[in-house]
Amino acid sequence: MSPLARRNPTIKLAVLTAVSIAAMFLLDPLTPTVLYALGLLAVAVGTRARPRALLLAHLPFVLVAFGIFVVNAMTRPGSEIAGAGPIRITVEGLEVGAALAMRTLVIGVLVIGFIRSTDGVALMTSLHHNARLPARVTYAVLAGYRMLQEMPREFSTIRHAHAVRSPRDDGRPPRSPRALGGMIFTLLVVSLRKGERMAMALESRGLGLAPRTTWRPTPVRAADWLMLAAVLAVVGAVLVASWLAGTLRGPGALFG
Repeated sequence: MSPLARRNPTIKLAVLTAVSIAAMFLLDPLTPTVLYALGLLAVAVGTRARPRALLLAHLPFVLVAFGIFVVNAMTRPGSEIAGAGPIRITVEGLEVGAALAMRTLVIGVLVIGFIRSTDGVALMTSLHHNARLPARVTYAVLAGYRMLQEMPREFSTIRHAHAVRSPRDDGRPPRSPRALGGMIFTLLVVSLRKGERMAMALESRGLGLAPRTTWRPTPVRAADWLMLAAVLAVVGAVLVASWLAGTLRGPGALFG
């Protein structure tokens, strides 16, 4: 297990939430860039992920960040530095767009680290055991998580069934949009029926009517609290240093 995977999921979720909330109030490009660099280093070391895996995981967040940057650069009023027809690029748009884009990457790299180091079952067990999440919610989410895990296998079975019934001679399933829609509809029906049976099974076992024990509890250890304190201290130090340097800007930059 990687160092980050050994930490308590509830504490990691608290770290992700706290840093994300702090990043939402940053409107200068430099501060979130420093936080992103530190977060990327921590995730790379803490998850022991390969550079290629981290790069691929970044793609959705990079696309969103690029879109935010372009929209703000072209639509935000301010001192114009370039233009072509109705398009005007302003200094304020570039600054705010870069800040919002980097803020997206900060949250994105933290989400990547959380997902790559946290098992879904361990997360829900920890939330139930440490955060006092109700058993009805915990086991319902776990059941849904198990169904999502089984969906690729179910879809593969459906594809093989369609291949058997296909009039083609090569033994492959049809690839037309209509055939694909039929397979997706079949998967939806199978999942709904399985979810109904699972809900009836949980209800028949008295889910949520009495306190339940935990098979594999996830205690909060001293190392978990140390990680939480270290992350908050580093983020606080970056914010204080940015404020002392005069680069820190908050939500007021949107209306400046």
